[in-house]
Amino acid sequence: MEITDKKRILIVDDSFYMRTMLKNMLLDAGYDVVGEAPDGKTALQLAKEKIPDLVTLDVILPDNTGLDVLKGIKQDNPDMKVVIVSAVGQEVIMNEAAEYGALHYIIKPFSEDKVLEALNNAFKED
Repeated sequence: MEITDKKRILIVDDSFYMRTMLKNMLLDAGYDVVGEAPDGKTALQLAKEKIPDLVTLDVILPDNTGLDVLKGIKQDNPDMKVVIVSAVGQEVIMNEAAEYGALHYIIKPFSEDKVLEALNNAFKED
């Protein structure tokens, strides 16, 4: 696989620890992490600037909800793939995320396998 084939990922989570954990996991799996955002405003900015292939998105962010960020990302770039990674597992939120275009919903705490499987599946859904 050529380096140009590396899928570019933006990580959005208010927890530095969670971003670092996801980043290490994704880098080990051969993904290219193009940015990290601790809040919704930064997430939308980076999604516009970096145009990642996929965004991992937390639902609870300090400045707005992940669902609002999801809507914003999809508004700017309808084809951008988004996978929700959140401790919030309420069905209502999960259904809303799917309605707004999230491909998968991973509930924290998660295993590395679960995250990588969700991303692999997201990329297959082209």
